[in-house]
Amino acid sequence: MVQEELFKKIVAHCKEYGFIFQSSELYDGLSAVYDYAQNGVELKNNLKEYWWKAMTQLHEEIVGIDSAIFMHPTIWKASGHVDAFNDPLIDNKDSKKRYRADVLIEDYLEKINEKIEKEVEKAKKRFGDSFDETMYRQTNPRVLEYLNKKETVHNDFVFALENNDLEKIRQIIIDEGIVCPISGTKNWTEVRQFNLMFETKLGSVAEGANSIYLRPETAQGIFVNYLNVQKTGRMKIPFGIAQIGKAFRNEIVARQFIFRMREFEQMEMQFFVKPGTELEWFETWRIRRLNWHKAIGINPEKYRWHKHDKLAHYANAAYDIEFEFPFGFKELEGIHSRTDFDLKQHQQFSGKKITYYDNESEESYVPYVVETSVGLDRTFLAVLSSSYFEEQLENETRIVLKLPAPLAPIKVAVLPLIKKDGLPEFARKIMDTLKLDMNCMYEEKDSIGKRYRRQDAIGTPFCITIDHQSLEDNTITIRYRDTMEQERISVDKIYDIVKEKIDIKNLLKKL
Repeated sequence: MVQEELFKKIVAHCKEYGFIFQSSELYDGLSAVYDYAQNGVELKNNLKEYWWKAMTQLHEEIVGIDSAIFMHPTIWKASGHVDAFNDPLIDNKDSKKRYRADVLIEDYLEKINEKIEKEVEKAKKRFGDSFDETMYRQTNPRVLEYLNKKETVHNDFVFALENNDLEKIRQIIIDEGIVCPISGTKNWTEVRQFNLMFETKLGSVAEGANSIYLRPETAQGIFVNYLNVQKTGRMKIPFGIAQIGKAFRNEIVARQFIFRMREFEQMEMQFFVKPGTELEWFETWRIRRLNWHKAIGINPEKYRWHKHDKLAHYANAAYDIEFEFPFGFKELEGIHSRTDFDLKQHQQFSGKKITYYDNESEESYVPYVVETSVGLDRTFLAVLSSSYFEEQLENETRIVLKLPAPLAPIKVAVLPLIKKDGLPEFARKIMDTLKLDMNCMYEEKDSIGKRYRRQDAIGTPFCITIDHQSLEDNTITIRYRDTMEQERISVDKIYDIVKEKIDIKNLLKKL
């Protein structure tokens, strides 16, 4: 299945099986805003639980907060968002579509990478076991031509970004013949900067209202509470503060379903360290965060590192964990060494000291910060898209979400074979016992085969079927989603079998 077709099927599947709906669909929808439906919100909450426990439960030195969305407007002046939170915007005059100019160039560079990999794959097939891939990459004229092209464009691009040279960015697009994906033309406007923050008013009457912003990130809520948490929690450096919360960005290009939205959710942790130790901690958290993703059970080859070409104004080191979505490798999580920029800025703009006194070294300093920031919605999409399978059976195609059991929205489906003869009552007793500890679904409509398929499609790892034999010997049939195997077991064994597989501890133990 081609990746574009797969992505369309995943989007359709999300609506059909109650994972994600277009926001305000009754009124023809709101662009790039989505609602999590009954199954989607369960999967999302399970991902939150996994992240939260991995951060705050497994690390004694990390605590959590939940800061407000509305914050004092000076905070965003101090952080640099008012003056520098911009993306380069460009329009195609023929299609009337708007794009991020930097993303157009990044996609172009990725296409050059793909051409190189195609050349290598063709050579592998041609030369077989005698193929020396390293030598081929270093000597093949076509590969070297692609590499030189990529390096030249990449260097020009980085230079333009670092110098905020918008005309140079546009010239790269023109010179490389980058076309609009819709119109196929190169009829581009000038590049201009676009501030991403949403502005609103706070006040009882319009005349006296103050302009404030919807937060474009959750990190600043941690920074302005850093001293409160440190003192009340008697925290010693190094320590971290974790937060899960909504953020808002007026994205130029909000496409690719929930990958890029205007209202989204972040899972962030700011780790406060002694100056001079930040790069060591940066490497520690790089390893820890990639391990967290891999512990979910997705193919590890779908992850890769991307080193930032242009560092943000606050950083001295930055890497992204990229994931291979159906539309290509894209950023999933950022790990940044933010230095002491944020805390010093808030100290300056607030006029209040927020230094830390180190009893061991008997000195005061403003801590440095290592940040881990992962998109919850993007993680949701990564897990869902990697779990979607279409399997050819003898007489049909089975659509199944092979979600990790601890993350699955519904853990157990309880299914009486027929709606009479005391089977529903027997099934309800099992349901009432299990639902105290896990999310269960009771279903009695349609044939048992159709019910199995519905549960496969929403990723339910276990189905419990009650039949007439159940009334005689107190046994049921348990069906396993991934293998479709069925096993006859005693009712009193259901809980232990299911609980052992669905426990979030199974993921945490891998960390």
